[in-house]
Amino acid sequence: MKKIFLLLLMILTVSGCGGASQEKTSTAPEKNQPTTQARSADKKILVVYFSRTGEEYNVGNITTGNTAIVADIIAKKLGADTFEVKAATPYPDAYEACTELAKRELESNARPAFAKNIDSFAQYDTIFVGYPIWWGAVPRVMMTFLEANALSGKTIVPFCTHGGSGLSGTEREIADACPNAKVLSGLAIVGKQCQNDPAAVESEVADWLKGLGY
Repeated sequence: MKKIFLLLLMILTVSGCGGASQEKTSTAPEKNQPTTQARSADKKILVVYFSRTGEEYNVGNITTGNTAIVADIIAKKLGADTFEVKAATPYPDAYEACTELAKRELESNARPAFAKNIDSFAQYDTIFVGYPIWWGAVPRVMMTFLEANALSGKTIVPFCTHGGSGLSGTEREIADACPNAKVLSGLAIVGKQCQNDPAAVESEVADWLKGLGY
């Protein structure tokens, strides 16, 4: 019975996994340029996201991560640049192994290393930050990225994919990591919907962006 309960808890709180182990700090990541979409000069928007491929609960193996799908929709609708945060050491492809590692990292408040960073955030006023929900929290590797960059003076717009938990209070985590940034209301998308019904996800994203004034 205990094993069944733990499995159900895992399903409800973890949507996909992602990209690195390592405790606390590590060597400085390499610099990298974001992917540029065509956009008007007055739109200084960046979509930063962490996503994962591999085994996904109730879906199977996926080649494009749930959060990556949402990030791409947002970027195309806004003509924004994109940057994918990748862990220095990839998380396991196997769903259960990934969730177990994510849980250990959360319990130890680890800060796994990320692979590359952006040269500069100076040209961006607004940054959309995307991530899967792991055990009711922002993945630790994404916290490493946010704390390393702080994003002072920026407007941050969170979005996440999840298995049933919604945003789970992660806007507060982001605000704590970036205390001098303005954090707006976020969007939560059920992870499997990204794979099974992308058109519905696109519609939900469009409505959300409209509500934000885009």
